[in-house]
Amino acid sequence: MRALPGHAAKSSPAGADTLVVLDFETTGLSPDQGDRAIEIGAVLIREGELTDRFQALMNPGFAVSDFIANYTGITNHMLAGAPPCGEVMHAFAEFLGSHAVVAHNASFDRRFLAAEFDRIGKLVTNDFACSMLIARRLYQDAPNHKLGTLVRHRGISHDGTFHRALADAEMTARLWLAMLKDLRDGYALDAPSFTLMQQLARAPKTAVATLLNNPPLRPRRRRAVMR
Repeated sequence: MRALPGHAAKSSPAGADTLVVLDFETTGLSPDQGDRAIEIGAVLIREGELTDRFQALMNPGFAVSDFIANYTGITNHMLAGAPPCGEVMHAFAEFLGSHAVVAHNASFDRRFLAAEFDRIGKLVTNDFACSMLIARRLYQDAPNHKLGTLVRHRGISHDGTFHRALADAEMTARLWLAMLKDLRDGYALDAPSFTLMQQLARAPKTAVATLLNNPPLRPRRRRAVMR
């Protein structure tokens, strides 16, 4: 496991520039059908900067198919010496803390995070946002909204590595920061809230301009009352 523990366990502020970006590689599409995670990659963005990373292969306890091995480049030989999923997920839980989470096609990663956490007796209580859904609203002229296509469409530099967890998490993180920059430049939103990003992901495409030109106000923090 490659990680810098102890840095990411604090809560995220309300802004969208401090959070964890997550990506899983898995044995298939559905944990409900017995599929397991075989690699996790995560990046901590703190105040708009990529500051910490977490990466680990994990042994699911059974062989992966030739299709998955060819698709991800993760072979059964590589997984044979990897730690079990539970060990990795305990370490990742410490890295994640209570930060908000971003993933590309977040419903997929959230399902696997919930399933793997459930196996170690943990619940997923973190807020999630989907960079793919947000990109569909912001980049409606993109050929499609796959991660690789969006990275090229937005002109984000990359080394051509995709379908490995840490590489995809880093590219998603850079795409996220590019989207925040475009919101600043195009809509004068200097500090979009995470809640606004979640609302943008759910908004009809025709309502995007209205939402971004009239964003909801941040909730005010309540002052402690002396008793």
